[in-house]
Amino acid sequence: MSGTFATLRNAYHLLKSIDFRMLSKLSEKIDLPKVMESVARMDDNQLNGLMKMLGNRGAKKKLPPVEGDFYDLGSRLSTEDRALQLKVRAFMEREIQPIVNEYWLKAEFPFEIIPKLRELNICGVTYDGYGCPNRSYLMEGIIAMEMARVDASIATFFGVQSGLAMGSIYMLGSQAQKDTWLPGMQQLNIIGAFGLTEPEVGSGAAGGLTTTAKRDGDTWILNGQKKWIGNATFADITVIWARDVDDNQVKGFLVRKGTRGFSAEKIHDKMALRIVQNGIITMKDCRVEETDRLQHANSFKDTSRVLRMTRAAVAWEAVGCARGAYENALAYTRTREQFGKPIASFQLIQGHLVEMLSNLTAMQTMVFRLSELQDQGALKDEHASLAKVFCTMRTRDVVSRAREVMGGNGILLEYNVARFVADSEAIYSYEGTKEINSLIVGRAITGFSAFV
Repeated sequence: MSGTFATLRNAYHLLKSIDFRMLSKLSEKIDLPKVMESVARMDDNQLNGLMKMLGNRGAKKKLPPVEGDFYDLGSRLSTEDRALQLKVRAFMEREIQPIVNEYWLKAEFPFEIIPKLRELNICGVTYDGYGCPNRSYLMEGIIAMEMARVDASIATFFGVQSGLAMGSIYMLGSQAQKDTWLPGMQQLNIIGAFGLTEPEVGSGAAGGLTTTAKRDGDTWILNGQKKWIGNATFADITVIWARDVDDNQVKGFLVRKGTRGFSAEKIHDKMALRIVQNGIITMKDCRVEETDRLQHANSFKDTSRVLRMTRAAVAWEAVGCARGAYENALAYTRTREQFGKPIASFQLIQGHLVEMLSNLTAMQTMVFRLSELQDQGALKDEHASLAKVFCTMRTRDVVSRAREVMGGNGILLEYNVARFVADSEAIYSYEGTKEINSLIVGRAITGFSAFV
């Protein structure tokens, strides 16, 4: 009997929810007696379901947050590090996101952000002294990811400044050179560049540099060219790697802006990292004082120490690029409607999203462990190379799927995925190609070197 009363009660509430003024209009479109007959045959559970549906008319479905950290790796950070991560994220979303597409189209650098970036106090994040924060390599990776999550160009600019340029001086410079340059570079009052790659020498830099250095008393004479040098067109100081013609060893030099015989020309018409001001540097009898030679850079092995340190950060950049593409694509699929409902509700779209998230999560866990090894002093070349290979490959897959689920809109800048598609191609190639990094790992696991 109690079941009968419950059914009657639900039926009563159902009738109360009906706007009878609409019945006459409804009767023109549907067979109301049949509808009422169907309702009368409903059991209690069916009536409950109908009541719930009617009660939710107009209510929006509460969706989970758009979040690329599916395994919640952020919870493993200290309270202080987590706060810094969110501070960098807020900066990128507030200061960079609104202007990035404009500057990307113009292929110009937003110099107005440098004073704002300075306020974050994150440059030279892993170094001790000279105003540097002296935080972990894990935190350096997190910062690289957060920057690349919004724009890989800004992450690359910062990586050149904080990693390659400052790192060369910090690791290989004399105490006087550190004291002279690092405090100003840490505050972004002095901008640095890193000149290793040449027009005809990329992967073969270890033994094939054509830029030469010849000692002449207390000076060195540099001749040659460098290509793809980030920040080259406006840097105050550029680290130039050249082959000493006397001992055939690679040495590093600090070339100051305005040095006679030194010029930088901007590379135009890039399809990727368009905000980064890459340049071709030409040196013709460029004289550099012995005091501006990196005093502890005496062979390419020393150069490799810098590259090993920064290659890990590049893997983190790849993660950030993938994460930005995934999160923008996920948000899009939940608002874009086709056939009367969000495309995120379609099985094939969910399949793409899950594959993107799988790749992204694998990448995140790999670089997290990579940075732990680096903080423990256990990082090897092959560790950094494996992460660079895997993360940049998987990033290309993620950004491709992100564009795919957005259809034609995926190629438009305004939807914030097209940049990631283009920029992933540059990240895939710089700081060692897939092939070269694969050979580094291959040598480590087989014991045989396959290098020419």
